[in-house]
Amino acid sequence: MEAHVDSSARVGEGTSLGRFTVIEKNVVIGCNCKIGHGVVLHEGTRIGDDVRIDDHAVIGKQPMRASISILKERPPVAPATIGDRVLVGTGVVLYAGCEIGPRVLIADLATVREDVTIGEGTIVGRGVSIENQCSIGRFCKLETESYITAYSKLGDRVFVAPGVLTSNDNYVGRTEERFKHFKGVTVERGGRLGVGSVILPGITIGADTLIAAGSVVTTDAPSGQIVLGTPAKAWRPVPEEQLLDNQGWKE
Repeated sequence: MEAHVDSSARVGEGTSLGRFTVIEKNVVIGCNCKIGHGVVLHEGTRIGDDVRIDDHAVIGKQPMRASISILKERPPVAPATIGDRVLVGTGVVLYAGCEIGPRVLIADLATVREDVTIGEGTIVGRGVSIENQCSIGRFCKLETESYITAYSKLGDRVFVAPGVLTSNDNYVGRTEERFKHFKGVTVERGGRLGVGSVILPGITIGADTLIAAGSVVTTDAPSGQIVLGTPAKAWRPVPEEQLLDNQGWKE
């Protein structure tokens, strides 16, 4: 079976479509893209030039709401947008309302929820989950199986090691009071989160701060410090040669 392309969709010159791919109404695909087998592009999705989307990826999925959910119904979310030269791996799910900047890599089995922005050149590793209402800066690295909770904000050049966990609910799912206090984490420019670290709700990690592996961060972490332990405490300044502005990067 060949790809199903709705008559209202537009496919740019030089773009190839895999078998069993579904392209719904008003989808726009740029030039010289490669769309794999079994890909689903939901209604209104916009894709730039020179984009590669691997097998069985789903782009523009509308969010779900459980029948017993306390969340209110909402109108359909705006279509997903993918910039030029983006790479999307096998089995990736990008929800409607996400905006993916140019030259982003989203590796196999990652999930990006609705109303998320990802800046230019960022790498989203295998199996990473980015929940709704998050902002991810430019040239970040989110490594394998890390979890970015809803309502979080990561600045440019943030590094998130494998297995990092973040949270936005200090009430752990109990009492109505929690709905007044949902707050994700903030990691300022150049912040680094070590492997397996845990960042609790509403915490701010300062610019150029390094959170050591396995730490549990329960209070804001000051800029430019190495922070470690359970609960985490500032230990000493980050060495000068490790500071972001001393790396010689152009951007």
